[in-house]
Amino acid sequence: MADRDTLPLPLEVRDRLAELELELSEGDITQKGYEKKRSKLIGAFLPKAPGKGMDPSVPHERRTPVTPGSSSRYHRRRSSGSRDERYRSDVHTEAVQAALAKQKERGKMAVPMPSKRRSLVVQSSMDAYTPPDTSSGSEEEGSMQGEGTPTSSQGSINMENWISRAIHGSTTSSTTSSSSTQSGGSGAASRLADVMGQTHLENHSTPPDVTGYTTDSIQVERPQGSTTASRATPKYGNAELMETGDGVPVGGRVSAKIQQLVNTLKRPKRPPLREFFVDDFEELLEVQQPDPNQPKAEGAQMLAMRGEQLGVVTNWPLSLEAALQRWGTISPKAPCLTTMDTNGKPLYILTYGKLWVRSMKVAYNILHKLGSKQEPMVRPGDRVALVFPNNDPAAFMVAFYGCLLAELVPVPIEVPLTRKDAGSQQIGFLLGSCGVTVALTSDACHKGLPKSTTGEIPQFKGWPKLLWFVTESKHLSKPPRDWFPHIKDANNDTAYIEYKTCKDGSVLGVTVTRIALLTHCQALTQSCGYTEAETIVNVLDFKKDVGLWHGILTSVMNMMHVISIPYSLMKVNPLSWIQKVCQYKAKVACVKSRDMHWALVAHKDQRDVNLSSLRMLVVADGSNPWSISSCDAFLNVFQSKGLKPEVICPCASSPEALTVAIRRPTDDSNQPPGRGVLSMQGLSHGVIRVDSEEKLSVLTLQDVGTAMPGALMCVVKPDGVPQLCKTDEIGELCVCSVATGTSYYGLSGMTKNTFEVFPVNSVGALISEYPFTRTGLLGFVGPGGLCFIAGKMDGLMVVGGRRHNADDIVATALAVEPMKFVYRGRIAVFSITVLHDERIVVVAEQRPDSTEEDSFQWMSRVLQAIDGIHQVGVYCLALVPSNTLPKTPLGGIHLSETKQLFLEGSLHPCNVLMCPHTCVTNLPKPRQKQPEIGPASVMVGNLVSGKRIAQASGRDLGQMEDNDQARKFLFLSEVLQWRAQTTPDHVLYTLLNSRGTIASSLSCVQLHKRAEKIATMLAERGHLQDGDHVALVYPPGIDLIAAFYGCLYAGCVPITVRPPHPQNIATTLPTVKMIVEVSRSACMMTTAVICKLLRSKEASAAVDVRTWPPVLDTDDLPKKKPPLLYKPSNPDTLAYMDFSVSTTGMLAGVKMSHTATSAFCRSIKLQCELYPSREVAICLDPYCGLGFVIWCLCSVYSGHQSILIPPSELEVNPALWLLAVSQYKVRDTFCSYSVMELCTKGLGLQTESLKSRGLDLSRVRTCVVVAEERPRIALTQSFSKLFKDLGLHPRAVSTSFGCRVNLAVCLQGTSGPDPTTVYVDMRALRHDRVRLVERGSPHSLPLMESGKILPGVRIIIANPETKGPLGDSHLGEIWVCSGHNASGYFTVYGDEALQSDHFNSRLSFGDTQTIWARTGYLGFLRRTELTDASGERHDALYVVGALDEAMELRGMRYHPIDIETSVIRTHKSITECAVFTWTNLLVVVVELDGSEQEALDLVPLVTNVVLEEHYLIVGVVVVVDIGVIPINSRGEKQRMHLRDGFLADQLDPIYVAYNM
Repeated sequence: MADRDTLPLPLEVRDRLAELELELSEGDITQKGYEKKRSKLIGAFLPKAPGKGMDPSVPHERRTPVTPGSSSRYHRRRSSGSRDERYRSDVHTEAVQAALAKQKERGKMAVPMPSKRRSLVVQSSMDAYTPPDTSSGSEEEGSMQGEGTPTSSQGSINMENWISRAIHGSTTSSTTSSSSTQSGGSGAASRLADVMGQTHLENHSTPPDVTGYTTDSIQVERPQGSTTASRATPKYGNAELMETGDGVPVGGRVSAKIQQLVNTLKRPKRPPLREFFVDDFEELLEVQQPDPNQPKAEGAQMLAMRGEQLGVVTNWPLSLEAALQRWGTISPKAPCLTTMDTNGKPLYILTYGKLWVRSMKVAYNILHKLGSKQEPMVRPGDRVALVFPNNDPAAFMVAFYGCLLAELVPVPIEVPLTRKDAGSQQIGFLLGSCGVTVALTSDACHKGLPKSTTGEIPQFKGWPKLLWFVTESKHLSKPPRDWFPHIKDANNDTAYIEYKTCKDGSVLGVTVTRIALLTHCQALTQSCGYTEAETIVNVLDFKKDVGLWHGILTSVMNMMHVISIPYSLMKVNPLSWIQKVCQYKAKVACVKSRDMHWALVAHKDQRDVNLSSLRMLVVADGSNPWSISSCDAFLNVFQSKGLKPEVICPCASSPEALTVAIRRPTDDSNQPPGRGVLSMQGLSHGVIRVDSEEKLSVLTLQDVGTAMPGALMCVVKPDGVPQLCKTDEIGELCVCSVATGTSYYGLSGMTKNTFEVFPVNSVGALISEYPFTRTGLLGFVGPGGLCFIAGKMDGLMVVGGRRHNADDIVATALAVEPMKFVYRGRIAVFSITVLHDERIVVVAEQRPDSTEEDSFQWMSRVLQAIDGIHQVGVYCLALVPSNTLPKTPLGGIHLSETKQLFLEGSLHPCNVLMCPHTCVTNLPKPRQKQPEIGPASVMVGNLVSGKRIAQASGRDLGQMEDNDQARKFLFLSEVLQWRAQTTPDHVLYTLLNSRGTIASSLSCVQLHKRAEKIATMLAERGHLQDGDHVALVYPPGIDLIAAFYGCLYAGCVPITVRPPHPQNIATTLPTVKMIVEVSRSACMMTTAVICKLLRSKEASAAVDVRTWPPVLDTDDLPKKKPPLLYKPSNPDTLAYMDFSVSTTGMLAGVKMSHTATSAFCRSIKLQCELYPSREVAICLDPYCGLGFVIWCLCSVYSGHQSILIPPSELEVNPALWLLAVSQYKVRDTFCSYSVMELCTKGLGLQTESLKSRGLDLSRVRTCVVVAEERPRIALTQSFSKLFKDLGLHPRAVSTSFGCRVNLAVCLQGTSGPDPTTVYVDMRALRHDRVRLVERGSPHSLPLMESGKILPGVRIIIANPETKGPLGDSHLGEIWVCSGHNASGYFTVYGDEALQSDHFNSRLSFGDTQTIWARTGYLGFLRRTELTDASGERHDALYVVGALDEAMELRGMRYHPIDIETSVIRTHKSITECAVFTWTNLLVVVVELDGSEQEALDLVPLVTNVVLEEHYLIVGVVVVVDIGVIPINSRGEKQRMHLRDGFLADQLDPIYVAYNM
């Protein structure tokens, strides 16, 4: 840098140097390459080097087009002071480059790039890999034709990149995210994979901890040049298999990315979380404490600034209409307005004479030709809408002055193009509130409005009913000779209403009185030095703001000639305004910085530009932070074309205060314009600090001149009492003047706050008796009364107590090589409130030709730049496809509409980067575990506070006298033999098929005989001893039941196993194999069909079929019966084993003794009052838990008839179960959640047709969902609601609760109170506490009681850590003591010694004798006001969730289901969700039901809701197809399977977002 400023280098060399620096800072070339090229470039200009001329590789013509982003490559005017670099306009771009370089030094932020499915990545085919478009021409807002010249910044390196990228690209996997950008990157990337692989192996025992620094984490040097090389880890060849902490081998890609994310998060955060005391409950969100070192305002109190006297010139007209009358009659031939067509040819010249005559005609016709003579439609003072397109200023002008002459109030608005225009509805509200009934429009516009089939103009959404009135002269009748408009002096009547769009999208109307209108024109005339017949070129919108004030109003007052350039012409020819200035030798031009910028990009084709006629160039948005660079760059280029520096006159304006300040055109060019180089840090605290030595984060402002003539201006604090600011403080500018708006039409409250402000000084005294108007502009008044604007109130975002301006952030984003990836004019910055603070969101339109990698790189650099310069984190950065953001009528971005789309999840971005980790600094402090209070003191504490110990029990089995014949048998096999003798033909089982007809049935004697034959077969063909284990692999049905009793008859121990799924052998068969092996089965029994399946080709591909034990086919049974049935000697021996895979992926088999089995059956019989005369419908899987017991055992014990409905049949016929319940008049039925869900989803729209088929559920008294989880209250409620019309009593639906140690703890029986529901505070639950709240209170969670405690079951709630008993309504582990507890685990795969204390635990205090089994579930007991059958108060058990499933995050305990419920609610397209943790990162997987384009909409929504409701930051969001989240037969999510699939990269996700 230094030598570039000291050496007198030619322009091209400086260009090339700037580009080299850029390339170096972007990592496009190495330091070595940079130095080599640089010395080559400046070698010729160093004094000692012999002059070798210039490097031939730099062609002279190659000029980078100047943009605010690249203006550094131009000579600049230097002021004579020594601190010259202060005054350079490109300070922003340099600051950004420096900030980025600084970030690089700070430690390279390796951010993992999101993965997309191919179909989402537009460029994926080989032919799409064309080298990037090297032009940096701006295509702002419209699609501009002007293409810039290629820059030389793409050297030969680029081609290699592209070739290598294309080669990698064509070989990557289907979910490729990106390949290495460097041609040499692939080697480095695979080396990186090796390193990562080793890192994993070292950390083998535990997953890496994200929070602290780990000493052994390897910092990987990235290959030069690729900003995020480690993204490209194992794409080449097979990635090594890595081990995660759980010993699950995974494919490297996802885990390497997460590892990278983990490393990124290990870096200490910039804002440290402050320590503070967390009260017992109220998790206080971290409140941003004011920083003691923050800058404070120290200046004296400011004084109000007075503009110069408004000198009344003697011949100034007394009103604007009077001016029109004067010019229309004195000089009717003088040109007033020239309009242009899209080729830039003059289309039409409106003279003052024509304007006068036509305006009169419009005035006459509106007043006299609408309605009848007695009842005119409009009267003087009424409001009328003006709807004119942007290319027809003449018609607008005629209509506007017509309204003024008729004393009507024009309300100019935009042309509604469709019924659903962005913001059009709000304009409708404005028209409605103004009472508008008539809309004036032009012929062409009227024809272009959307029409209904009858040819009528439809009523636009939210609009009042309007009469459309065309103002073309040919449609109007001539006013009579004697009619003349009444021309009065300007008074306080409303002249016109200008609309204004607020931050939230609502539209207000600002009323401007006739006297304000006239005074404003006078003040503009005086400050701009307008004289008669001057020519002025106007590029601005003539319907409002500066374009209206100069180009329609003030011009008429001074008989000036306006050349109006429509926006459509600017899009075709951005130089058109400059050409018109030359052609007409215009004295004044009104433009925006955008127009200057466009002209710069396109000016190279022009030879004969001469701007010496201009005496004033009004820059309407001169108060914007990025306008200064446009002004400077424009001057740089056009100074040689006759443009004088003092001509550029930025102004500041607002709809409320009209023109606030404007720089006067001076002749004294020695006095340079004012510049302020302010520290961003200071600005964010609201104070002005001329930038210190830290040059990075500064904002360079240009002055917008002084206050308007006749106005008084002051600066007040932006919020609270309007107190004057100090001289070094930023505040809102307020103006006291005749020439401002006077009210928001129809809104007195808002008017008072804006137009009737009385500023006070520090002692509280008023500074003026007249009211001031708030301008909505933030700024300060500098030396010499110069105004500086630092931003708008609307763009203000207060993040963590510091103020940031949306425009500044846009400017910073644009300074990061804006040209290549995004469109300049299409960046929206707004804030959304998440977790009690504003969060910054940046949305930009991406160019169609930028690749994933490029845009991702650009995004990460924008984040770093904003972080470096503004010291604020961006919460979300989204890129959308070009032309998809909602536009305002003039092509800008419609901010509030964009924000609305973002929050609704319908923005459809193509790239999203969320950085909640860096921005969200107000999370509650992680909970520190307090040293546990000993159980004894808990006990005493509970006694003292009058709390009872949380314990409860079902009825006592022993006491209950009933005629239970089966009680006298110890063994179930004996009960069956007894039933076969006493009631041989009583039907026990009926199996239904999918048509609802009986497929088969079994009576007592049939079952007995069948069991005998199976026992014979086991003895003869299987050669089994008693006590051998037999695996029963059957579909749900009668064979399974017969085989089970056959095993009991033979003295073998049966194990029921779900058969493999014929369509999905690869995933289901290994589980069968595992259960058979783990249970040490000596043989397998099954049907002929499954026998074949087990030996098929597909089976041998999935498992080793040679190691199966002998397989017996029970379809062909021996004819003879066994000589003797086996009778067990000891009731405590094994009856059967129950194997099940838990949701955490653990396979556990529990042992059930004969005693437990009989006790179990008896308990259920008593609870459900089952007798032989009863019928029970069962739609469950019969393989484990309570489902198996009800399907296979209960009927034999109690003698009732079981109607068996295999759940798989419901997929064919969803109504099967309910139709069976209705047809058999069943009173008790059992189902699973998956069955209930199938019915709710599948029959939702069919209740009427089912009713007509005679479906009647009114006889059902218990419908029990068999489950091992927290009751799914939303599902049971929607089921009850849905089938209420079919007679289902809502009280009938209830749930049961079982677990591994006790297959049924609770079950809603026939008698006893209805299940109750309570609401608990979710925040308290995270701290393992129960706090009951009212329904509907924030953070409330409904919990339903899990059924009644079964007879013979005792429950206590214990602390899982200390094993002490807990009090009523305290959260703890549910412990159970019962005769039907299982007697222990058989084995658990992978962990032989799995906590033996699961089955025999004792309390550490209190009753230390009883042996309890630990369920592994958290829950609480609560004594209710209800009484049970015995007259005791009823104790309700509420299950909260499994300890295994619960996630420990930030020291708190979260249940996945709570987070999942929140996520599913956020967007209509999320059908299912599952969450799990990986190394302290929360991973959220959502199933998307919608187009893949919606996938990225979900990322911010998911992140927001989890932050807002659970105070957690989501680490990874994975969007997958429907059906990817694995669900087991009980309808429970298999989150651990999902986690393994994710880490092994087997999910084929649509999109994976890594929240940095």
